[in-house]
Amino acid sequence: MRRTARVLAGTALAVAAAAPAHAAGTGRLDVYPSTVVPGGQVSVNTAACGDTGAATGDAGAVGAGTFTLAPSAHEGEAIGQFRVPPSAQPGTYEIVARCAVGDRQVTGDLVVALSAVHEQVQPRGSVKTGVGGGLGPDPVQTAAGVAALAVAAAGGTWLLHRRARGDGI
Repeated sequence: MRRTARVLAGTALAVAAAAPAHAAGTGRLDVYPSTVVPGGQVSVNTAACGDTGAATGDAGAVGAGTFTLAPSAHEGEAIGQFRVPPSAQPGTYEIVARCAVGDRQVTGDLVVALSAVHEQVQPRGSVKTGVGGGLGPDPVQTAAGVAALAVAAAGGTWLLHRRARGDGI
């Protein structure tokens, strides 16, 4: 029992000690928004540069040149911004950041599109479920459905009335 407790405690300490080192060294460059139109503003951030957080970014692939990443309010993260030139062509571009200390390099992808992808589109039309809808788009079909229901209700009432009187069906 004691041996199991020691092994579990040792494992927990090893995991706890390794977690901050792994979290601080995430080797990616986050690009937001990941899809942008020409002329749009882009933010990038990374935790790859550690506590110093300073880095130099390169968006030359898309034509924006270099920019600076500075330490942010989030512990161990560097953040920077650049503007995509209005002349940028649609496509996927690699954005690079090089840490000031340790010469570590991280990359992220930026997609340039001709129209904004994040605009919300409202649904139109009816859903084809095979069950039917309460109110269809055709008023003639709606009126026919209401008439059929009225005839069925009147017929059911008449049959129940005859049965209650004893006339039979």
